[in-house]
Amino acid sequence: MRSFEDILDIAADRKGGRSAVLDGIEASKSADALAQIPDDRWLSQMARGIMQAGISWQVVENKWPDMEEAFYGFDVGRCSMMSEEWYDELLDDPRIVRSPPKVRAIQQNAAFIREVSEEYGSFGRRVGEWPASDFGGLLEWLQKEGARLGGATGAYMLRVMGKEGYILSPSVVARLEAEGVIDKAPTSKAGRAAVQAAFNAWAEESGETLTVISRVLAQSIDG
Repeated sequence: MRSFEDILDIAADRKGGRSAVLDGIEASKSADALAQIPDDRWLSQMARGIMQAGISWQVVENKWPDMEEAFYGFDVGRCSMMSEEWYDELLDDPRIVRSPPKVRAIQQNAAFIREVSEEYGSFGRRVGEWPASDFGGLLEWLQKEGARLGGATGAYMLRVMGKEGYILSPSVVARLEAEGVIDKAPTSKAGRAAVQAAFNAWAEESGETLTVISRVLAQSIDG
């Protein structure tokens, strides 16, 4: 496994310099900053990722203001207590992506967020306090306890919200394979543990966040 510096050099050669690789990578938010994000914004971002899965992201982007309105701003209490009548109305509502499993997942994630918030003070507090060194565990928790948050959906949601972490995009997986960390997409427990260990090692070596490391690994393949 090459050092992070060596991989950064590969990315820099492909992109035209280190600044081209590193400039513009978003800073991760602190635990306190994540804790201050209202629960409805977490539900909104979960819903956006769920709605985008399998269809054009632009379609969802164009509909998004109307979807915010249709779900009452993704009010967690209201969405978690969704009546069957409201559920049926939403499936006839042209403002949203009318997928029964996706609409149900929004209700289920609202209940998930509400339960976590009641225990920890806010959903963001629970996410913020989760150690980056166990980011893989956070992804597994979202997949297990949430609805339709597996695959890349949960990871992208966390990235947008500002949680430090990695996204196992095809490019990142390709770099991990090239470094001998894994020999295929990390679907097994052992594979996921190897990925986390590699990211932790690169973080300790470089002092960079998992987000920066993830973006550098991706750019060492793409471009």
